[in-house]
Amino acid sequence: MAKNKRYTLDFRVWFNSDEEKLLGKGRVELLERINKTGSILQAAEGMKMSYRQAWQMVKEINERAKSPLVEKQLGGKNGGGAIVTEEGKKAIEQFHKLENNVKAFIQKESKKIKF
Repeated sequence: MAKNKRYTLDFRVWFNSDEEKLLGKGRVELLERINKTGSILQAAEGMKMSYRQAWQMVKEINERAKSPLVEKQLGGKNGGGAIVTEEGKKAIEQFHKLENNVKAFIQKESKKIKF
Protein backbone atom coordinates (compact mmCIF):
# COMPACT_ATOMS: atom_id res chain seq x y z
CA MET A 1 0.00 0.00 0.00
CA ALA A 2 1.45 3.36 -1.02
CA LYS A 3 1.86 5.94 1.69
CA ASN A 4 1.43 9.68 1.43
CA LYS A 5 -1.24 9.55 -1.24
CA ARG A 6 -2.49 12.91 -2.34
CA TYR A 7 -6.25 13.29 -2.71
CA THR A 8 -8.01 15.96 -4.70
CA LEU A 9 -11.58 17.05 -5.13
CA ASP A 10 -13.27 17.70 -8.42
CA PHE A 11 -16.40 19.68 -9.17
CA ARG A 12 -18.60 20.95 -11.92
CA VAL A 13 -20.55 24.21 -11.76
CA TRP A 14 -24.02 24.39 -13.27
CA PHE A 15 -26.39 27.34 -13.30
CA ASN A 16 -29.94 26.00 -13.26
CA SER A 17 -33.24 27.64 -14.07
CA ASP A 18 -36.31 26.04 -12.52
CA GLU A 19 -34.21 22.90 -11.96
CA GLU A 20 -33.23 22.65 -15.64
CA LYS A 21 -29.62 23.07 -16.75
CA LEU A 22 -28.99 26.58 -18.00
CA LEU A 23 -25.21 27.04 -18.14
CA GLY A 24 -22.28 24.75 -17.55
CA LYS A 25 -18.70 24.69 -18.80
CA GLY A 26 -19.60 23.46 -22.32
CA ARG A 27 -22.47 25.87 -22.80
CA VAL A 28 -20.35 28.77 -21.62
CA GLU A 29 -17.65 27.73 -24.09
CA LEU A 30 -20.28 27.71 -26.84
CA LEU A 31 -21.38 31.24 -25.89
CA GLU A 32 -17.76 32.42 -25.85
CA ARG A 33 -17.15 30.95 -29.30
CA ILE A 34 -20.34 32.53 -30.66
CA ASN A 35 -19.22 35.84 -29.20
CA LYS A 36 -15.80 35.49 -30.84
CA THR A 37 -16.94 34.25 -34.26
CA GLY A 38 -20.40 35.79 -34.60
CA SER A 39 -21.59 32.38 -35.80
CA ILE A 40 -23.32 29.40 -34.21
CA LEU A 41 -22.00 27.21 -37.04
CA GLN A 42 -18.38 28.26 -36.54
CA ALA A 43 -18.72 27.93 -32.76
CA ALA A 44 -20.11 24.41 -33.20
CA GLU A 45 -17.36 23.41 -35.61
CA GLY A 46 -14.73 24.72 -33.18
CA MET A 47 -16.19 22.47 -30.49
CA LYS A 48 -16.52 19.51 -32.88
CA MET A 49 -20.30 19.36 -32.45
CA SER A 50 -23.07 19.49 -34.99
CA TYR A 51 -24.80 22.75 -35.83
CA ARG A 52 -28.06 21.10 -34.82
CA GLN A 53 -26.72 20.26 -31.35
CA ALA A 54 -25.32 23.78 -30.90
CA TRP A 55 -28.56 25.36 -32.08
CA GLN A 56 -30.52 23.16 -29.65
CA MET A 57 -28.26 24.29 -26.78
CA VAL A 58 -28.72 27.94 -27.73
CA LYS A 59 -32.49 27.43 -27.92
CA GLU A 60 -32.55 25.83 -24.45
CA ILE A 61 -30.33 28.56 -22.99
CA ASN A 62 -32.57 31.29 -24.39
CA GLU A 63 -35.75 29.58 -23.20
CA ARG A 64 -34.41 29.03 -19.67
CA ALA A 65 -32.77 32.44 -19.16
CA LYS A 66 -34.72 35.52 -18.09
CA SER A 67 -33.89 37.12 -21.43
CA PRO A 68 -32.10 35.76 -24.52
CA LEU A 69 -28.35 35.26 -24.15
CA VAL A 70 -27.88 34.78 -27.91
CA GLU A 71 -29.68 36.54 -30.73
CA LYS A 72 -29.64 35.48 -34.37
CA GLN A 73 -28.81 38.12 -36.93
CA LEU A 74 -30.72 37.72 -40.16
CA GLY A 75 -29.10 37.64 -43.61
CA GLY A 76 -27.90 40.67 -45.42
CA LYS A 77 -24.94 41.29 -47.68
CA ASN A 78 -22.57 39.01 -45.74
CA GLY A 79 -25.19 36.53 -44.53
CA GLY A 80 -26.58 36.09 -41.05
CA GLY A 81 -24.93 35.29 -37.81
CA ALA A 82 -25.43 35.40 -34.08
CA ILE A 83 -24.43 37.68 -31.24
CA VAL A 84 -24.14 37.14 -27.52
CA THR A 85 -26.30 39.74 -25.79
CA GLU A 86 -25.16 41.91 -22.89
CA GLU A 87 -27.02 39.52 -20.57
CA GLY A 88 -25.12 36.65 -22.17
CA LYS A 89 -21.80 38.39 -21.59
CA LYS A 90 -22.75 39.01 -17.94
CA ALA A 91 -23.70 35.34 -17.55
CA ILE A 92 -20.32 34.24 -18.95
CA GLU A 93 -18.50 36.58 -16.57
CA GLN A 94 -20.54 35.46 -13.54
CA PHE A 95 -20.02 31.81 -14.41
CA HIS A 96 -16.23 32.20 -14.58
CA LYS A 97 -16.14 34.25 -11.38
CA LEU A 98 -18.11 31.63 -9.46
CA GLU A 99 -16.14 28.77 -10.98
CA ASN A 100 -12.84 30.40 -9.98
CA ASN A 101 -14.10 31.01 -6.43
CA VAL A 102 -15.23 27.40 -6.08
CA LYS A 103 -11.95 26.17 -7.58
CA ALA A 104 -9.94 28.13 -5.01
CA PHE A 105 -12.10 26.77 -2.18
CA ILE A 106 -11.82 23.20 -3.48
CA GLN A 107 -8.03 23.43 -3.82
CA LYS A 108 -7.77 24.70 -0.26
CA GLU A 109 -10.03 21.94 1.08
CA SER A 110 -8.22 19.25 -0.95
CA LYS A 111 -5.10 19.84 1.13
CA LYS A 112 -7.03 18.80 4.26
CA ILE A 113 -8.05 15.36 2.98
CA LYS A 114 -6.26 12.62 4.84
CA PHE A 115 -7.47 9.07 5.33
